[in-house]
Amino acid sequence: MSRENALDPERKVEEGRFELSLRPKRLAEFIGQETLKANLRIFLEAARQRGEALDHLLLYGPPGLGKTTVAHIVALEMETSLHVTSGPAIERPGDLVGVLTNLEAGAVLFIDEIHRLSRTVEEILYPAMEDCKVDIMIGKGPAARSIRLEVPRFTVIGATTRQGLLTGPLRDRFGIVSHFSYYDVPALEEIIVRSAGILGYRIDASGAHEIARRSRGTPRVANRLLRRVRDFAQVDGLDTIEKGIADKALLALEVDDLGLDRVDRMILSAIIEKYAGGPVGLETLAATTGEDSGTIEDVYEPYLLQRGLIQRTPRGRAATLHAYRHLGLQPPERTVVESPGLFSES
Repeated sequence: MSRENALDPERKVEEGRFELSLRPKRLAEFIGQETLKANLRIFLEAARQRGEALDHLLLYGPPGLGKTTVAHIVALEMETSLHVTSGPAIERPGDLVGVLTNLEAGAVLFIDEIHRLSRTVEEILYPAMEDCKVDIMIGKGPAARSIRLEVPRFTVIGATTRQGLLTGPLRDRFGIVSHFSYYDVPALEEIIVRSAGILGYRIDASGAHEIARRSRGTPRVANRLLRRVRDFAQVDGLDTIEKGIADKALLALEVDDLGLDRVDRMILSAIIEKYAGGPVGLETLAATTGEDSGTIEDVYEPYLLQRGLIQRTPRGRAATLHAYRHLGLQPPERTVVESPGLFSES
């Protein structure tokens, strides 16, 4: 393929649509999160029977686990329109007023990163969620006056990776609060087999298992790795993805047996080799590795904690004995924290 084709904007748009095509469209197609699905199925059916909009829904958990997918599914199951925005995109109260006054009855408003809404914007959202009313100010100074507009009943679906950053008044206005947890290996294998079928490529059980166990418990990572493994299989002239080609591709992508990539290992190495296993503060660790502190905290650290490779202490992050063993390093004579982590090998 030529460089011109690789950079073609239309091709990028097509790849974006291709990414969306891997998302399940209905709740019955959604794999994993069984408790969340069972409860949501009841709430959706009850709302349909009453002919009402679904109550406001807050989805929280690590990135890549399906929060956006569930928002699309809710809109389809309720046979209504979906409006998508994000907390950072709504900078001024007027931006939110424009969105709310254009909603249809029963519509779903999906707000990603809802914890990043400003307080002034939240003040506009509160009466809209509770009373279907929007207060706007007309004019300035002594001539300013408030006008209350009616909006149809609608459903807000908020998604966040950091529920603790939501203000209490906003969190309390959600009638349904659902948590996304990491996926186990069997569930990820199902997702990978399904995605491979959509991509039109055969995959055997060994190949699906190898990709699943290195996918960090996250469907988004599993689908990304699957597409890259498919590229290696295609170039090697293979019509089926099996363990051998999966091993080769993941080795080239620097994804190890625990699903750690180069940055994960760099973080662990920095703690162990430069700070004697820790503890070390987050900002110091960010400066040492060249990564943004927010990225370390939101993207890399949750999985390292779940795998028992690091531990948070009052003085900072510390490496565990498991981290030394994984990197093939000799732990110091002093006691090193040993943490089993959430995931077990399957």
